[in-house]
Amino acid sequence: MSDAWKAAPAGANESSLHEVAQSVDDLTQSRPSDRTIALGGAMMANPASFSISTRMRGRHVIEDTDLTTDEIHEVLDTATRLKRMQKRGEIHPYLAGKTLGLLFQHPSTRTRVSFEAGIAQLGGQAIFLGANDLQLKRGETLADTAQVLSRYVDALVARVADHHDLLTLRTFSTIPVLNGLSDKSHPMQALSDMLTLKEYFGDLQGVNLAYFGDGNNICSSLMIIGSALGVNVTVASPKKYHPTDETISQAAWFASANKAKLHITEDPLEAAEGADVVYTDIHVSMGMTDGAQRAVALAPYKVTAEVMAAANPGAYFMHDLPMHRDEEVAADVADGPRSIIFDQAENRLHMQKAVLLHTMS
Repeated sequence: MSDAWKAAPAGANESSLHEVAQSVDDLTQSRPSDRTIALGGAMMANPASFSISTRMRGRHVIEDTDLTTDEIHEVLDTATRLKRMQKRGEIHPYLAGKTLGLLFQHPSTRTRVSFEAGIAQLGGQAIFLGANDLQLKRGETLADTAQVLSRYVDALVARVADHHDLLTLRTFSTIPVLNGLSDKSHPMQALSDMLTLKEYFGDLQGVNLAYFGDGNNICSSLMIIGSALGVNVTVASPKKYHPTDETISQAAWFASANKAKLHITEDPLEAAEGADVVYTDIHVSMGMTDGAQRAVALAPYKVTAEVMAAANPGAYFMHDLPMHRDEEVAADVADGPRSIIFDQAENRLHMQKAVLLHTMS
């Protein structure tokens, strides 16, 4: 007999036997329906019919200008419909049998998970391809990688440090290539943000969005895609960190075509005045080597309670995440009642699904 058995207190064995007997008695008296659940078979519902335009089929979405205003509206509508289906628990495996490749040079939470979960909910599967896991690490060219992956997967999401890598992938791929973030732009984030604004405002025409901080990839995509939908975009940034001339020119063209206004200023309170939405991003992004200099220059553009008070009553706060509380935004604003940052994060899923459905179906 083991020492452990000898050390057991009196009655312990009898207590255990009683618990087992009670469990057996509970199972005996319960109905079969309480103990089992039927999966598949006749109970498995067929997916509802779902119609979309075919004009984005097989297309790349790399630049902020790759989609027309009408196409952006189509994707927004599809995302809204897919979100409604998910909330109702309706299955929508419209991309069954499709495989999505995720080629990432940067760490990611929202982009990676939203695409992986999104393709799974659409009935397909994702393969994550970390740059260090491929032969790219040993010198295989990106052009060769693109041609090989085109034989294996049905579409490719790429998250890259250098936007030119996306252009190379586009040139040598025979499948849709989607921009999961580059140093130039982040169209998937901006499209998702437009979905969030649509949910809060309905009609986007004339909504006033004020962006604070670095004129970076997020800012560029918001300027162009927002202007394409009639959103009035104001950017508050120090002159050194203004958006590029190319971005300003493209956004101005879309603003003119869609009766929107575009304004760049160095005065944060001027930007906040009349804003329906106040938006910011981290001041020092991945890969930047002038972090200390940027932090000092962008400190006056921190979103505070004072900034929010200068905006329209009831103005919302947005941030693409991840954030550094009390750096680019005060914690009481980020976690306050007007913050809709987690609605933004959720809508990455629904927008990514819409883009996948339009390009891969």
